Amino acid sequence: MPILLAVFCLLIATGCDEKSPTGPTVPLNERFTLAPGERATIENAGLLVEFRGVTGDSRCPADAICVWAGDAVVQVRASDSSSADYDLHTADLSRAALHRQLRIALVELQPYPFSNRTIGPGDYRATLTVTRP
Repeated sequence: MPILLAVFCLLIATGCDEKSPTGPTVPLNERFTLAPGERATIENAGLLVEFRGVTGDSRCPADAICVWAGDAVVQVRASDSSSADYDLHTADLSRAALHRQLRIALVELQPYPFSNRTIGPGDYRATLTVTRP
């Protein structure tokens, strides 16, 4: 009986693990927001999208006057029968990537920078959509 109880406790503990590969399931054409390291399963598409992190953020702070709006680079991983990493930009350069027949687009990256505040890597939230082009 103690062994059975220990196995049961281990199963429950791993099911609640924050690093668990399961995450929210979202339908196509719906916005969803992820923190770095979080994943979402795209319903009826067989696709898993993971927000890997922000690899660069040169956006003009909201409390500054800049000549250029700047850009931030959001890295996502798309996984189905294979995996691929994509860099999505906040500038209009490359907000979306095509993975097989699905378009993964960056809608928004928060928080927006201010000159007197540093954004930690874990503070970012990426809002994405997955659509069929």
